[in-house]
Amino acid sequence: MGRTTHKRAVVQMSATGSRRLIDWVIGEEPLEIQLGGEPYAVTMRTPGHDFELVNGFLFSEGIISHGDQVRRLSYRGGVAADGTRDYNVLDATLTDGLAPPPRTRNVYTSSSCGVCGTSSMESVERASVYDPSLDTASVAAADLLKLGEQALQQQRLFAKTGGVHAAAIFSLSGGQPELVSVREDVGRHNAVDKLVGRALQRAELPLAQTVLQLSGRVSFELVQKAHLAGIPIVSAVGAPSALALDLAERAGITVAGFARDGRVNVYTRPERIS
Repeated sequence: MGRTTHKRAVVQMSATGSRRLIDWVIGEEPLEIQLGGEPYAVTMRTPGHDFELVNGFLFSEGIISHGDQVRRLSYRGGVAADGTRDYNVLDATLTDGLAPPPRTRNVYTSSSCGVCGTSSMESVERASVYDPSLDTASVAAADLLKLGEQALQQQRLFAKTGGVHAAAIFSLSGGQPELVSVREDVGRHNAVDKLVGRALQRAELPLAQTVLQLSGRVSFELVQKAHLAGIPIVSAVGAPSALALDLAERAGITVAGFARDGRVNVYTRPERIS
């Protein structure tokens, strides 16, 4: 498996002088996603939970709608020059009769973009089979404000490097928010794909009665992924974009931003927050 973190020698400077020390930086490696042995896309990601990532990616692409539509996932990278196995090529074998659509993505997508490779804006906003607008989820603002810190306590890679995004799913089915899972990645969209892929593998979609907690801002592609997975509430410590809010309004998703320092801005469907 690829390395999630790397050691680097650095010179730390301040007004009082400088010193040499060892720092940890987050891993970032390309992952080539193949379908039936044919290259489909390359995304930059932090190694770890790669099967979840590919399942979530294929789901967000509209190639699969159920976890059992992927018959097998296997690494095809061979052996690297130093003799170690290369885990940066992952092939998905789909069920018989399930063919991928014509490729509409560029070969490469960066770690910061989940929709960079789409060929037209019409294909960006994909239809979801789930309708979050009908979800009766609700959460107290005081509880919502605790989610970022609760997720942060589980962010092992962030604690070590300070250079990674995170996404977390909290269940509201028991009345109080309960942490289900946290995923970290150098790419924000990858972290969400890993969460969705995990749910897909466990046949837990739609993710009704849940909150998607984000460590950064709320962009269009993250609301789109929430819509596809049937998530009714998206909360973040950062700001949302206008396009993200436009989609949230149409999809019936509650978006909360700047959820920190004892207050939160609720931009859409505020009736879910008490």
